[in-house]
Amino acid sequence: MNHQRIDERSLALHNAVAEKLRSEPALLEIARENLKRWYEGAGHSRPYLDEWRRLLDLPLEDLLGLMVQERERMTALPQTSPFAGILKPAERWAIYRQFEMGRDDA
Repeated sequence: MNHQRIDERSLALHNAVAEKLRSEPALLEIARENLKRWYEGAGHSRPYLDEWRRLLDLPLEDLLGLMVQERERMTALPQTSPFAGILKPAERWAIYRQFEMGRDDA
């Protein structure tokens, strides 16, 4: 899978997370806890985690709008996405399978 396709898959994952957060905003606490855990050993990822910390402090709709943008900044940030644990494994794997098969529809 080429880099552009991986970025597209990351964006699809963030779209799914955004939809879930829209219906269950309390799940943001998972992302905040992930950042706290990861921050100490972040190394070169620290600027990205700092940016996620800033984004998580935005009003929910602003955060969700930014998460699904295709700009360069938002394709780099998913590489350090704090949203691990928000999607169930089956939800995540459905998106992975979609991209492995080369389809863009689900």
